[in-house]
Amino acid sequence: MAGTEAFQYETAFSSNLGLLSPEEQSRLRQATVALAGMGGVGGAHLLTLTRLGVGRFTIADGDAFELSNLNRQTGATLATLGRPKVEVMAEMARAINPELAIRTFPHGIDDGNIRDFLSGADIVVDGIDFFEMATRRLLFRQARAQGLSVVTCGPLGFGVASLAFGPNGMSFDEFMALDEGMDETEQLLRFAVGLAPAGLHLPYLDRTRISVTKRRGPSSAIAIDLCAAVAATEVLCFLLKRRALPYAPRYAHFDPYRQRYCTGTLWLGNRHPLQRVKRWVLKRRLRQQLATS
Repeated sequence: MAGTEAFQYETAFSSNLGLLSPEEQSRLRQATVALAGMGGVGGAHLLTLTRLGVGRFTIADGDAFELSNLNRQTGATLATLGRPKVEVMAEMARAINPELAIRTFPHGIDDGNIRDFLSGADIVVDGIDFFEMATRRLLFRQARAQGLSVVTCGPLGFGVASLAFGPNGMSFDEFMALDEGMDETEQLLRFAVGLAPAGLHLPYLDRTRISVTKRRGPSSAIAIDLCAAVAATEVLCFLLKRRALPYAPRYAHFDPYRQRYCTGTLWLGNRHPLQRVKRWVLKRRLRQQLATS
């Protein structure tokens, strides 16, 4: 028998037990996670957390699936092209757990709805498109104002770079060295360098395939799945109080292609002297790329 009549939460997620206690599983069922972005990493975050048994979500994205999403985005199929990402991903999540409580923001987040989007959340996960810096900064700024922690995982090459920001300590803007009035290209360069201080993906990355002006770069389903695994683990540990989140200036980067895992503390964030050098090199390469394009 199919449908909600056949669904039993305890049975559906019983194989989590042994890794989780029954009490912890119940706590996940009552938890609320706010997910901004339902494209690459965002859609994968939603389904991974759903399979963990998280029972409540607030999701936002204003885009629809397109052909170029097929290589990596969880909800992208030929059948879903042109459909809103929020709508598709909510359907996929409810196909796993029809009892889910999901609030949707089909036009994305902005100054007018960000407080409502974050209201009631226990933790926030950043799944916003890499190039949408204004929206990302809004998310981190308001989450901090509302006393919420944010986990962000970047799919870089075949790996994942992860950071977390809390309501206290170093803020996202402080870590990335972002200032008001800074142009978008400079913000993107600083975000790219700050997201992955270890740069494990750089030796094999074809930089000619990256275009800041065209807002595109290489992507991989391998990296997307790793992001979902890492982010879900951090969310689980936070919600169940298994351990504290590794807040910035701490960072982590795992690259299975190179079989390397790196963690560290980037004192001063992007204002660290080594990060300044990286930004200078990246800007020089960008200028060379623009000159030959």
